[in-house]
Amino acid sequence: MTPDEKFMRQAIRQARKAEKINEVPIGCVIVQSGKVIARGYNRRNTDKSVLAHAEIAAIKKACKKTGDWRLEDCTIYITLEPCQMCAGAIVQARIPTVVIGSMNPKAGCAGSVINILQIEKFNHQCELRSGVLNEECSKMLSDFFARLRIEKKEENPK
Repeated sequence: MTPDEKFMRQAIRQARKAEKINEVPIGCVIVQSGKVIARGYNRRNTDKSVLAHAEIAAIKKACKKTGDWRLEDCTIYITLEPCQMCAGAIVQARIPTVVIGSMNPKAGCAGSVINILQIEKFNHQCELRSGVLNEECSKMLSDFFARLRIEKKEENPK
Protein backbone atom coordinates (compact mmCIF):
# COMPACT_ATOMS: atom_id res chain seq x y z
CA MET A 1 0.00 0.00 0.00
CA THR A 2 1.37 3.42 -0.97
CA PRO A 3 1.43 6.31 1.53
CA ASP A 4 -1.32 8.02 -0.51
CA GLU A 5 -3.51 4.92 -0.21
CA LYS A 6 -2.77 4.62 3.52
CA PHE A 7 -3.85 8.19 4.23
CA MET A 8 -6.81 8.06 1.83
CA ARG A 9 -8.06 5.03 3.79
CA GLN A 10 -8.01 7.23 6.88
CA ALA A 11 -9.99 9.89 5.00
CA ILE A 12 -12.47 7.17 4.01
CA ARG A 13 -12.86 6.29 7.70
CA GLN A 14 -13.76 9.92 8.33
CA ALA A 15 -16.30 9.79 5.49
CA ARG A 16 -17.89 6.73 7.10
CA LYS A 17 -18.41 8.80 10.26
CA ALA A 18 -20.38 11.29 8.18
CA GLU A 19 -22.40 8.49 6.63
CA LYS A 20 -23.31 7.12 10.10
CA ILE A 21 -25.00 10.42 10.92
CA ASN A 22 -26.73 10.48 7.52
CA GLU A 23 -24.41 13.09 6.03
CA VAL A 24 -22.91 12.88 2.54
CA PRO A 25 -19.84 10.66 3.15
CA ILE A 26 -16.92 12.99 2.59
CA GLY A 27 -13.82 12.74 4.73
CA CYS A 28 -10.47 14.43 4.99
CA VAL A 29 -7.16 14.08 6.79
CA ILE A 30 -4.18 16.42 6.90
CA VAL A 31 -0.71 14.92 7.15
CA GLN A 32 2.50 16.56 8.32
CA SER A 33 5.84 14.71 8.46
CA GLY A 34 4.13 11.39 7.78
CA LYS A 35 1.59 11.74 10.61
CA VAL A 36 -2.09 12.68 10.60
CA ILE A 37 -2.43 15.96 12.47
CA ALA A 38 -6.09 16.71 11.71
CA ARG A 39 -9.26 14.96 10.59
CA GLY A 40 -12.64 16.11 9.40
CA TYR A 41 -15.87 14.85 7.93
CA ASN A 42 -18.96 16.39 6.43
CA ARG A 43 -21.46 17.75 9.01
CA ARG A 44 -23.47 20.33 7.04
CA ASN A 45 -26.92 19.02 7.96
CA THR A 46 -25.95 18.09 11.52
CA ASP A 47 -24.43 21.49 12.28
CA LYS A 48 -26.89 23.38 10.04
CA SER A 49 -23.91 25.20 8.54
CA VAL A 50 -22.71 25.60 4.97
CA LEU A 51 -19.20 25.82 6.44
CA ALA A 52 -19.27 22.34 7.99
CA HIS A 53 -17.34 20.63 5.18
CA ALA A 54 -14.73 17.96 5.92
CA GLU A 55 -11.87 20.09 4.58
CA ILE A 56 -12.80 23.20 6.56
CA ALA A 57 -13.03 21.18 9.80
CA ALA A 58 -9.66 19.53 9.17
CA ILE A 59 -7.94 22.79 8.17
CA LYS A 60 -9.23 24.50 11.31
CA LYS A 61 -7.91 21.66 13.48
CA ALA A 62 -4.54 21.57 11.67
CA CYS A 63 -4.07 25.31 12.14
CA LYS A 64 -4.81 24.97 15.83
CA LYS A 65 -2.41 22.01 16.12
CA THR A 66 0.44 23.78 14.30
CA GLY A 67 -0.24 27.20 15.77
CA ASP A 68 -0.21 28.77 12.31
CA TRP A 69 -2.68 29.48 9.52
CA ARG A 70 -0.05 28.41 7.00
CA LEU A 71 0.07 24.66 6.45
CA GLU A 72 3.02 24.84 4.07
CA ASP A 73 4.48 21.44 4.97
CA CYS A 74 1.24 19.46 4.92
CA THR A 75 -0.65 17.21 2.53
CA ILE A 76 -4.45 17.10 2.50
CA TYR A 77 -6.30 13.90 1.56
CA ILE A 78 -9.94 14.27 0.54
CA THR A 79 -12.34 11.54 -0.55
CA LEU A 80 -14.17 13.90 -2.98
CA GLU A 81 -12.85 16.74 -5.10
CA PRO A 82 -13.28 19.98 -3.13
CA CYS A 83 -15.92 22.62 -3.80
CA GLN A 84 -15.01 26.25 -4.47
CA MET A 85 -15.06 27.19 -0.78
CA CYS A 86 -12.81 24.33 0.27
CA ALA A 87 -10.45 24.71 -2.69
CA GLY A 88 -10.12 28.39 -1.79
CA ALA A 89 -9.39 27.53 1.85
CA ILE A 90 -6.74 25.03 0.75
CA VAL A 91 -5.03 27.72 -1.35
CA GLN A 92 -5.33 30.26 1.47
CA ALA A 93 -3.78 27.79 3.94
CA ARG A 94 -0.86 27.32 1.51
CA ILE A 95 -1.24 23.54 1.53
CA PRO A 96 1.23 22.38 -1.12
CA THR A 97 -0.20 18.96 -1.97
CA VAL A 98 -3.80 17.85 -2.46
CA VAL A 99 -4.71 14.17 -2.89
CA ILE A 100 -8.24 13.40 -4.07
CA GLY A 101 -10.14 10.12 -4.13
CA SER A 102 -12.91 10.76 -6.63
CA MET A 103 -13.62 13.72 -8.83
CA ASN A 104 -16.90 15.65 -8.76
CA PRO A 105 -17.95 16.50 -12.32
CA LYS A 106 -20.91 18.64 -11.15
CA ALA A 107 -19.24 20.79 -8.51
CA GLY A 108 -15.52 20.02 -8.27
CA CYS A 109 -13.04 22.88 -8.18
CA ALA A 110 -9.80 20.94 -8.61
CA GLY A 111 -10.22 20.41 -12.34
CA SER A 112 -13.75 19.16 -13.00
CA VAL A 113 -15.66 22.45 -13.26
CA ILE A 114 -12.77 24.82 -12.53
CA ASN A 115 -9.33 24.35 -11.02
CA ILE A 116 -8.94 26.86 -8.19
CA LEU A 117 -5.96 24.93 -6.83
CA GLN A 118 -3.75 25.73 -9.80
CA ILE A 119 -4.68 29.24 -10.95
CA GLU A 120 -1.36 30.76 -11.98
CA LYS A 121 -2.32 34.32 -10.98
CA PHE A 122 -2.76 33.29 -7.33
CA ASN A 123 0.28 33.52 -5.07
CA HIS A 124 0.01 29.81 -4.26
CA GLN A 125 -0.74 26.73 -6.37
CA CYS A 126 -1.05 23.12 -5.24
CA GLU A 127 0.36 19.91 -6.56
CA LEU A 128 -2.64 17.73 -7.35
CA ARG A 129 -2.94 13.94 -7.30
CA SER A 130 -6.34 12.45 -8.04
CA GLY A 131 -7.88 9.01 -8.39
CA VAL A 132 -6.38 7.56 -5.21
CA LEU A 133 -8.74 4.73 -4.20
CA ASN A 134 -11.17 6.22 -6.72
CA GLU A 135 -13.41 3.15 -6.94
CA GLU A 136 -13.87 2.91 -3.18
CA CYS A 137 -14.50 6.64 -2.78
CA SER A 138 -16.92 6.76 -5.73
CA LYS A 139 -18.81 3.65 -4.64
CA MET A 140 -19.24 5.01 -1.11
CA LEU A 141 -20.91 8.12 -2.54
CA SER A 142 -23.04 6.36 -5.15
CA ASP A 143 -24.23 3.79 -2.57
CA PHE A 144 -25.16 6.62 -0.19
CA PHE A 145 -27.22 8.47 -2.79
CA ALA A 146 -28.86 5.24 -4.01
CA ARG A 147 -29.94 4.52 -0.43
CA LEU A 148 -31.31 8.06 -0.08
CA ARG A 149 -33.35 7.67 -3.28
CA ILE A 150 -34.81 4.39 -2.00
CA GLU A 151 -35.68 5.92 1.35
CA LYS A 152 -37.30 8.92 -0.33
CA LYS A 153 -39.32 6.62 -2.58
CA GLU A 154 -40.50 4.59 0.46
CA GLU A 155 -41.51 7.81 2.26
CA ASN A 156 -43.46 9.10 -0.76
CA PRO A 157 -44.93 6.14 -2.64
CA LYS A 158 -46.91 7.10 -5.75
